Amino acid sequence: MAVLPPDPVFSLRCPEMGAVSSLCFHESERLLAGTQKGKVFLWDLQVSDKNNNNNHNNNKSILFGWQTNRSPLHFEVGSEPITNLHHTKENLVTQEKGGTITTYSINNSSYVKERSIPGNHLGYCRTALHINPNNTNEQLLFYPCEETAIGVLHVTDPAAPTQMLLPDDPQLPKLGAVTCFKPFESASQLFLLAGYESGHFLTWDLSSGVMIDIVDLAAEAVTVDYDAITNRGIVGAANDKLTTFSYQRQSMQLQRGSELCIKNPGVNCVRIRADQKVFASGGWDGRIRIFSWKSLRPLAVLTQHKQGGVMDIAYSPQPVSMWRAPIMAAAGMDGQISLWDLYN
Repeated sequence: MAVLPPDPVFSLRCPEMGAVSSLCFHESERLLAGTQKGKVFLWDLQVSDKNNNNNHNNNKSILFGWQTNRSPLHFEVGSEPITNLHHTKENLVTQEKGGTITTYSINNSSYVKERSIPGNHLGYCRTALHINPNNTNEQLLFYPCEETAIGVLHVTDPAAPTQMLLPDDPQLPKLGAVTCFKPFESASQLFLLAGYESGHFLTWDLSSGVMIDIVDLAAEAVTVDYDAITNRGIVGAANDKLTTFSYQRQSMQLQRGSELCIKNPGVNCVRIRADQKVFASGGWDGRIRIFSWKSLRPLAVLTQHKQGGVMDIAYSPQPVSMWRAPIMAAAGMDGQISLWDLYN
């Protein structure tokens, strides 16, 4: 007998929020949503002390009875859609359509704008944040700039100059604009994998700022994720293929792997869970597809979002107290955020 897909543990909605284009967790008890209206909504997932009893079903109804109608905090970033969000322990970073980057610090119960970098990117490439695990104050934000350039911003050091990665080798094919990227560490070195409109993927050694590899990997690429522990990555695109890849460790040469076919074309995001057990893709068709990361076998298709595409997926870094388990959040154009416990 086929195993039925799970139901979400809850869905978050409020009339003011509208379509959601980006998600991120702040630690594990706060979830932030960036909307098409240019606002950030914060949802508190923590069980309050007065409701902290053994009946978690009652907790859920008490806690979320008001959350379905409003968010405890929301604020306007700008008039353009928010295409990506990142939250460190002390800072929030937003990316708007058009490329503008804004950083905020937490002050009591609100966010205070620190600086804004005007953007000049007309594509759909999302920012990527890398935090040094040995020094959490070393936080690098990678963001798309005009043409093929990639900016590198030191989030916690306003005095540090913004760096630029620019593929200026005349022997390179015509790349077009950058469409996706993923920073990662390998053998204690920091690298950046960047995909371009042409379908080519470039690997940068960030210690020297030198491009070390280029491969024609996936046409119409939209999103990429890579896990350095298993040495495998996944690319989602505007077509009906998910493309895997790996690195030859010694030379850091990119190697194309297998392709996974999906029923309907178009993937907005792919996300590998931190435990390397599963990965998820969010589709233009509103489907969340769950795959085994080890075997790449499809495990489930989640159909909670029935109107418009799934725009973003995020995993809580630690268990959420309400469900005593890590939670996957997904959101899209239908104006709801679905929460899933895929561990149980």
